[in-house]
Amino acid sequence: MPVPPITITHEFSGSVVAKGANDDLSARLLKHAGFQQIEDWHGRRHRLPTTTPVADKVAIASHAAEMLRAAHYDVDLPPSLDAARMSPPVPALGSYAAGAELLRITDRIRAAENGADLQRAVDHLLHPEHGALERVREALEVAGEQIHDLDNEAYDLAYRFDYASEYIRGAQSELVNSEAKLRRVGTASQDQAEAQTRSSELPDHRGAALATSPAAAKARGSSAPGSETAQPNAAVHPPRASGPRR
Repeated sequence: MPVPPITITHEFSGSVVAKGANDDLSARLLKHAGFQQIEDWHGRRHRLPTTTPVADKVAIASHAAEMLRAAHYDVDLPPSLDAARMSPPVPALGSYAAGAELLRITDRIRAAENGADLQRAVDHLLHPEHGALERVREALEVAGEQIHDLDNEAYDLAYRFDYASEYIRGAQSELVNSEAKLRRVGTASQDQAEAQTRSSELPDHRGAALATSPAAAKARGSSAPGSETAQPNAAVHPPRASGPRR
């Protein structure tokens, strides 16, 4: 009988969960990689806390999958948790460390499997103080100021940098307060699918509601034309006493 694969997935809560490690060897390998074992009415499973940094989640999940596969287990690991399938920084970038980091952010965005993952990845771009957009906007603004300080005649070039900085500020204002909406991405369709699943599992009471009870059928039959019992129409009056003749 084939053994079901061990599945490592990202939950909507942000936690990474490994399911299917039902024997002691696979459980030991997961715990050695850094997973915490949980046993409750759902059964045995292993998880990483939601507070685990994204890079650590990828490293731990990838290491666990490597050890399990080396022990001849079949492991289902999504691309967002597989370090080997995520695009590494392009070596040709050389000293352009900022560009390499933006490529890593792009990989995390592309690998997001739910709204929570997407929000955490995009936060590296949109954080109002430390996000990449704010750093780029600030750098352009400072570049414009520096051009003006170094050459008063280069005011046109300085203005172009200032304009670019304000353009990014406008982009930031368009995306402000988008965190909550990003976290809800995909949840509506999932809720709808779950609702449809639940409704399909409920018993169909429509047939019972439309069914006619025997008493109601009998009552209808007795009220149908031609089925009524003949009733005497003449009223019975008591005999009228005759008065004395005059």
